[in-house]
Amino acid sequence: MLQAVPVADPVPGVGYTVTKKTGNSPERSRIKRRLREAVRACSDRLVAGHDYVLIGRRESLSEPFDNLTRELGKAIARLHRPAQAPSGHPKP
Repeated sequence: MLQAVPVADPVPGVGYTVTKKTGNSPERSRIKRRLREAVRACSDRLVAGHDYVLIGRRESLSEPFDNLTRELGKAIARLHRPAQAPSGHPKP
C-alpha cells in the first residue's frame, strides 16, 4: 500500500512501516529491505514535492521482485493521475 502527501521540500521523501502483525522482526526487516530496493528501482517516478509512505504487507516477501517494482510504479502513477469526473449522470 502506498500513500503520498504534498510537502514544501522539493526532494521526495519515503518512509516505510511494517506492523508487528506482519511477522517477527527478521521478516519485517526483509519486507522493508525489499521495499527500499523497489523504491530505488522506481525512484525516477517519484514526484518532487511529495513524501511517500509504503505500508509493508506479508505478500511482499513472496512476490517476485519484478512484479513488486511494476506494481509500485503503477501505484505511484495512480497517485499522481489527475482526478477524473465521476461517470454517470451529468451535474445540472
